[in-house]
Amino acid sequence: MKSVALHNLGCKVNSYEMDVMSQKLQEKGYTIVPFDAQADVYVVNTCSVTNIADRKSRQMLHQAKKRNPQAVVVATGCYVQTGTELLEKDLCVDLLIGNQKKNEIAEILEEYFREKGKRTGEETAAEDKTLQGETVTDIALDPTYDEMQLEHISSHTRAYIKIQDGCSQFCSYCIIPYARGRVRSRREEDILKEVITLTGQGCLEIVITGIHISSYGVDWEKAEEERPDQIFHEEKLIHLLRELDQVKNLKRIRLGSLEPRIMTETFVQELTGIQKLCGHFHLSLQSGSDETLRRMNRHYTTAEYLEGVKRLRTYFSHPAITTDVIAGFPGETESEFDETRKFIRQIGFYELHVFSYSVRQGTRAAEMKDQISDMVRKKRSEELLQIAEKQSHLYRESMLSRPAEVLLEEEKSINGEKYQVGYSPEYIRCAIQAGENIRHGEIVTGTLKRFLERDLILLDRGQF
Repeated sequence: MKSVALHNLGCKVNSYEMDVMSQKLQEKGYTIVPFDAQADVYVVNTCSVTNIADRKSRQMLHQAKKRNPQAVVVATGCYVQTGTELLEKDLCVDLLIGNQKKNEIAEILEEYFREKGKRTGEETAAEDKTLQGETVTDIALDPTYDEMQLEHISSHTRAYIKIQDGCSQFCSYCIIPYARGRVRSRREEDILKEVITLTGQGCLEIVITGIHISSYGVDWEKAEEERPDQIFHEEKLIHLLRELDQVKNLKRIRLGSLEPRIMTETFVQELTGIQKLCGHFHLSLQSGSDETLRRMNRHYTTAEYLEGVKRLRTYFSHPAITTDVIAGFPGETESEFDETRKFIRQIGFYELHVFSYSVRQGTRAAEMKDQISDMVRKKRSEELLQIAEKQSHLYRESMLSRPAEVLLEEEKSINGEKYQVGYSPEYIRCAIQAGENIRHGEIVTGTLKRFLERDLILLDRGQF
């Protein structure tokens, strides 16, 4: 019986796929061990969103080979798609598995070991790392969704549910369409089957995830060919949410990152009919300057973004609005950066994820003139982080004295006392004093009373 150690890098989609790969390997008799332990096989689920992500992926692969030189080191994920030639030459990597082949990892390993047993000599030919090209395909040419079914999760409270893969937006800074291919949507019946299975095991909340979930369903009925301007299929996404809303044991539905342009009046109205939907909306912004957005190829304006936020705040009570922003994008002038600062303050986000622009080779942005210096990018990032921290505290403060439902997830000791800690639908971290009637994995109601820590609020059940 062989042991396998797994390490995941990158996004929620990668996390979901790693869970499926772990499940597949265990079904074939592999024993899962920690990544810092000695193992027969090491699997690194790589990320390639930036050059830094590429470097981290290589570092983890090299660490694995150093830990056990006799082990089989497997690279899978996005960096395998974007850096195949480099990885074929990397002596620390034995096997490459592309994004469309993750579901077959156990069978691929079996084939690798069979072929390895037939070979003579110590050197492994580069082409053997892909089993003669079978394990890494040209993802741009594959229009099919690679179905995976997650049948169990380590946490019994929340699960990521992948509903689609790929992206057809081609933002000028992003390599993901080349690493993940074009939009491919998962069949509704497969999603429902997975959710029913997981909720039957006690999972109460699902997080809808994908590479570009706003595009769910556009690849069906050849929508993109019939309407080149259509990047959303709101009806398909709403229909899926309605079906999930009917799953008996499910208590919460949380949406992953959404395209700002999908927040039309009709779409937001339809969302209010999803009873289990959390009032937490992540609308990716990237910049508060229209000129910068144009260079990013983001296809919306700050005015359109603002209208979407206003609609959410009209139809939902105190929704949590979160976003991503890139600081120091090529050509970003002081005036454009000032526009971003002002726009962020105008919106008043609950959480702001700030990224200092990082050059990604293979993208249009990497070739743009007027690249911003590291020092300026860092300074701008720090300024935005300071604004983000203030806004986050103000939002939490505004929720004090309001009723809340908290899904308890873990026990935590604070000043010598034990608490059960979890999250509200708005993703506010909350705590309630532990007791005999307070159990991990249940939803409790109460009133948000006071701060226990900077980002932790005490839930008072007595005042509800």
